[in-house]
Amino acid sequence: MILAYLRHHLGRAAVAALAAFTLLPQAGVADVRIKDIAFFEGVRENQLVGYGLVVGLNGTGDSLRNSPFTEKSIEGMLERLGVGNLSEDRIRTENTAAVMVTAMLPPFARHGSTIDVVVSSLGDAASLRGGTLIVTPLSGADGEVYAVAQGPIAVAGYAAQGANASIVEGVPTVARIENGATVENEINFELASLNSLRVALRDPDMTTASRIADAINRALGPNSAQALDPGTVQVDPYGKGNSIPEVMSAIEGLPVEPDMRAKVVIDARSGTIVMGGNVRIAEVAVSQGGLTVTVKENIEVSQPQPFSIGETVVVPQTDVQVEEVQTRFTVLQGDVSLQRLVDGLNAIGVTATQTISILQAIKAAGALHADLEII
Repeated sequence: MILAYLRHHLGRAAVAALAAFTLLPQAGVADVRIKDIAFFEGVRENQLVGYGLVVGLNGTGDSLRNSPFTEKSIEGMLERLGVGNLSEDRIRTENTAAVMVTAMLPPFARHGSTIDVVVSSLGDAASLRGGTLIVTPLSGADGEVYAVAQGPIAVAGYAAQGANASIVEGVPTVARIENGATVENEINFELASLNSLRVALRDPDMTTASRIADAINRALGPNSAQALDPGTVQVDPYGKGNSIPEVMSAIEGLPVEPDMRAKVVIDARSGTIVMGGNVRIAEVAVSQGGLTVTVKENIEVSQPQPFSIGETVVVPQTDVQVEEVQTRFTVLQGDVSLQRLVDGLNAIGVTATQTISILQAIKAAGALHADLEII
């Protein structure tokens, strides 16, 4: 059993858990910078996408019979390079793969700067290892080309295959090219053209938005900022004697004390449970029990005696055992802290999977005063 301790406001131990428990820090224990919990509206990344070909594969590319778009792309590429009059029976390559190329264009990216790209196989290629991406234009949502990608790719996974066995580690059909695309077109966005600044919270919360507005007003002067909604704080940067970039720099470094809702997050696949320190429950009685059924199969062979008439037969022997788990009730008092909640669950001796079922049942009973999110 692993115990994880976090402070609750003024230092009371707030959390202990089973091995699967991961616990969030208690809200309000420390100030954070505004830039770590929010961003300026309009200052964001933009998605880019393109279609291209990866060449130089060692026989692990697309099979042209199953990927006709790869064959058409090869024909079009060769025609643009001056190689024409290709008939279908002349293309038998297995060293080329059709791919989708994606990238994120950062804000204020300038001509000639480079960005990373991700290359993903579109056909039935077995692996992209050792390949080279040829010139691929990357377009935005408006259809304009903003970058061009090209270069040797790096694959994290690998695949190997023999006559009767194969092994695959990772995903060899997805690769990256560090600094693989060059920005050719800039997004027209000028900070000086803004009439006001808006700070957008990554996790909307009215209390946090009000605290951000108060921090900005203390730094820039009264009535400089106001919280419009739980996710937006509007800032008037004019009349403060500073430029827009200077005001943004002053704002993003201000410390604030963020607040958060009480929440329990459950990852049912891995059995991970994450609880916030503000989680509370009403008084409930909890019991956990069940049956454990074990089935064992032993295979025995009945062999006839020498020089006798008979057949060799397989006789299965089945052993079934049922173990009943003794149920115990534990009473969780009303309005308890996270420490007492976990202590009560540990007193029953439940596993992480059973704890997930218990928390869902407590929520269904209306006794869990927190958001229950299952991912």
